[in-house]
Formats: sequence, C-alpha cells, structure tokens
Amino acid sequence: MPVETGLSPSTRTNRPLLPRAARPSAPGSAGPLAGRRTAVLTLLCFAVTAACGLQQWSAVLLGGFDLGIFHQGVAGYAHFGLPISPVKSYHHEFPPGFSLLGDHFSPILAALAPLYWIWEDPRTLILGQALLLAAGVPLIRRIAVHCFPRPVGGTATDGGAERAEEGGQADAAHTRAVRRIADLAGLAYGLGWPLLAAGRGGFHEVAFAVPLILLMLERGLARRYGTAVLAAALLCATKEDLGLLVGVYGLVLLWRSRPRGDRQGERAGDRRGLAHGAGLLVGGPLVSALAIVWLIPAMGGQPDYYWVYGPIGPDAGTAFTNLLGDPLLLVRVATDATVKPLLLLWLFGTLLLLPLRSATTLCLLPLLAERVLSDNPNHWSIAHHYDALLWPVLLTACLEVLGRLYARGGTHRRAAYGLGTAVVAGSLACSLLLGGISVLTPAFWRPSASNAALVRGAAQIPDGALVEADNQVVPRLVGRTDVVLVDATPRGRDYVLIRSDTRTFPFQTTDEQADRIELLLAHGYRQVWAEDGVVLLHRESDEPVPGAAVPDGNSTPVKEIVPSDVGHNLFKG
Repeated sequence: MPVETGLSPSTRTNRPLLPRAARPSAPGSAGPLAGRRTAVLTLLCFAVTAACGLQQWSAVLLGGFDLGIFHQGVAGYAHFGLPISPVKSYHHEFPPGFSLLGDHFSPILAALAPLYWIWEDPRTLILGQALLLAAGVPLIRRIAVHCFPRPVGGTATDGGAERAEEGGQADAAHTRAVRRIADLAGLAYGLGWPLLAAGRGGFHEVAFAVPLILLMLERGLARRYGTAVLAAALLCATKEDLGLLVGVYGLVLLWRSRPRGDRQGERAGDRRGLAHGAGLLVGGPLVSALAIVWLIPAMGGQPDYYWVYGPIGPDAGTAFTNLLGDPLLLVRVATDATVKPLLLLWLFGTLLLLPLRSATTLCLLPLLAERVLSDNPNHWSIAHHYDALLWPVLLTACLEVLGRLYARGGTHRRAAYGLGTAVVAGSLACSLLLGGISVLTPAFWRPSASNAALVRGAAQIPDGALVEADNQVVPRLVGRTDVVLVDATPRGRDYVLIRSDTRTFPFQTTDEQADRIELLLAHGYRQVWAEDGVVLLHRESDEPVPGAAVPDGNSTPVKEIVPSDVGHNLFKG
C-alpha cells in the first residue's frame, strides 16, 4: 500500500519552512457562505441520523440490547452513581452492582448525563447520538480544505498587474473548487450509509468515536498535534480497543514526519510530528492493554469476556504463539466465511478503492482485524454500527488521494472532481438502499401487529413493577419499571411480557418461547392479557419455577450464543 502524505507536492516541500502565522490561509474554511453551507450540511446530517433512530423507535425495532442498557448506564451517571444496567447484568449473569465500565471501558458516556437532567428518556440518546455524528460535518469539511491547499505563491505580483490579476483569478477559482469539494465531503459523510446504520441501531459509544477520530485526523493534518493528542486520549476513554487505532495513527504520523528529501526543512523532518507520533504509537496500545487487563477487571469484568477468536487461539498469548508458527492462519480465518471478504470488498469497492492509496487507511487495520478474525457472525455484517468507526478514516483517506490527484493540475483536476462526485453518488445510493428509503416511507414508521401488541401489553404493567420483557419492548419499560430481559433463565418476577409466535432475541426458536409460557403457567403464573401472539403473565403465587435463578456474588458470566442463521448475509444482522 503506498503511503503518501495526502498533501500536494508544493505543500509537502514548503509547509515546514513557514512559521504558522505565515502559512496560507485555508480557502473555504471561513466566511458567511462557508458558514451557511457547513450549518446546512450539519443540520441535514443531524436530521437524517435522528430520523433513522426515531423511525426504528416508532416501529418498535430498538431493543433492550443495546438501547435499554445504555439508558440505564447514562441514567446512573445522571444520578451521580455508577453506570449499572440490570438488563445487561441479569442476561449475562454478572454479579449484582456490576458496572458497565466492567463490560466496555467507556467513561466518556458520563458526558451525556446533562442531557438526562433535561429529559431522562431513551430517545434522548437517539438525539444525542445524532448530534455527535453531525459534529463531524465541520471536521470533514476542514479535512477537505487541508487536502486541497492553495499553492504557495499563487498571488505573486512581481510580474505586474496582469500577472497579479491572473493570480487573483486563480485563487478565486481554487477557493470555489475547494468549497465544492468540501460540500461533497460533507454530503458523503453526513448521508453515508455507515452513519445511517448507526442511527438505526439506536445508540452506541461509536457516537463519540466518530467525531473524535475526525478531530484527531484533522488536527494531525493541520499539525496542531496537541489537540490531536487530546482527541486520541478521549478516544481511549470511548472504548478499550480504540487505543489500537490511536497507536497505528501514531505510526502514520511517524512516517509522514520522517526526514526526507534534499531541501531545507525536509532534511530535519517534522520534529513535533515525530515526537507526538511516537507518543501515540506507544501510548495508545498501552492504554488499551491497561484498560483490558486492569481497569475492566477492577470494575468487575473479565479481561477475556470479548475474546471471540477461538480459531486462532483460546487467549491472546496462545493466539500469538499460533500465529508465529503458522502465519497463514490469519488468512485462513479471515476467509473462512464468504461474508468476510465480501465485507472488505464492499468497504473499499464502494469508494472506488481510493482509500488504498493513502497511509491513513492503515488506521483501519485493528478494527478490521477484530471483525474478520472474529468467530461472532454479528461482526461480519454492515447492518450494525461497526462501519461508522471506519467511515471517518475511509473518507479522510479518499480526500487525501483526491487532493494529490488535484494538485497535478490539468486533466487530473477534472478526474479528481469526477471521482469525488462518483464517490458521493455511490454513497448516497447505498444509503437509500440500506435504510434511507424506509425513513422516507410512512409505512416503515408504523410497528408490525406483533410489535404494536408489545407496546399495548407494556401499558398494562404498573409503574415500579418487577418485569421480564421481550427485548424490543424493554426500552419502553426501562424508565418506569424494574425490567430485565426475558431470556433462557426464568427470574421469578411479577410480570412477564413475552411473544409466542415471533422469535426474539435471545431465544433461538419460537418453540423456546412457547415452552417458557407453558412452564410459567404451570408454576404460579396466570395469563392476564394476550393479543397478536403477545402474552402478559402475572405471578399469582410463590410456587418456585424450575430453573429460575437470579445472579448473585457467585455468578459466572456467560457469553451470548448466536443463532445458526446469523452471519450468512452481508446486509442483514
């Protein structure tokens, strides 16, 4: 993979020689027109991603996993406590009082607590995520400006008034061109299918990661390394594995800041870039290791709970040994399911393979490896939120490549425009096919008969009740009842809201759900309401239910069992 800097040759040669105050100003980065365009694109991104989430909420398609879990966690922060989620801890058999910081190390979620002081509702997270994703629009536009810099000396006047006029016209044309590119970048980012998929998922910590990755990349291009390091530190507080991305970005900075060439300034390289790159290269993976090995266990979690790489080895140490003995093992595992290479082909093919020409794409390696080497089929689809993490890196890499092409002048500039337009058109087409149409269609905002019945059943349950409920109705109950997921283990709660003829997470078959209803009816429960395959049961006696259990201090956490029909379709979770 070529590892060019992403800047034009004139910029690579001269920028290190210029003090900050003397560097050319960035066209399109200021002014009322640019400000209005940025505001419109930002608002558009917010509206679309919020609509995706609200449409899923309206259709009762968002579940306790994961919207209900995040609601309980953020509510814990809002009440000045730990992010404790009974929905999570009961289902996975974690001990009482288990903190979500022992699941994923994401203390940055506490930043959402002020929103819950205004409105404590799961939909607040949907809107909060849309705001965070929209915050990336100004950043991707600035990245476009950095990747298409004005040539140094473009307004020289030593050749007389005629030459000065030509230089001024060239500058004006360049400013218009960069603004056009920035508009295209804002559209591609804000309406891109990865953000729509994230919006349709309700909420995940990825909402913080997307703008922070963009901020790190943008500040790195601007050589404002202090802010880039701050963004990297916040990324490490977003999820424990993002320190690996930070580390690879440090390697990219080292490469781009290295001494090279024969000109003054290039011989010395970018010393600040070298120093900060080295810090990120070491610090990012170190923070990830500390979070996984020490911080997560300190909060009651297990460092190997999310180890889903059995084909490589049962743990990291064994996997490393196995790979040393058989390097081709990586290739075999990464291609042992047809969906895995299709995922890579989709990610890069929909962007015309342009990211492969930029060193920035190296930052994707840890995140892609986590997915294609995983034995959890949920990681292989593009229907979830995982691709939103990749989107900032992919688009930045595209802009770097297009900027280099544009800098060549002549027909190359037209080619850069053409490729950029094609990328945007392809991105918008994918967005429409992968969920955009549903947002525009009123019928998709209405719940199915079964989902509508779940909401009506939930309305029969009194406030404060102890409840086991179907995954998809948990977000409707999580704010006013003590609710956990109805799953493979009966919990003996006062109310059980369950479906009998539609499979729902985490059951493997509808027969399991029907058997649960029969079991409860035979041991102290009575049916108090039923519609469209949805049944509400109420506990009438203290008769013990066979197999019933509640997590305690001796509970051993269990991992999810993925149904056998998951992982065969790139576009379906």
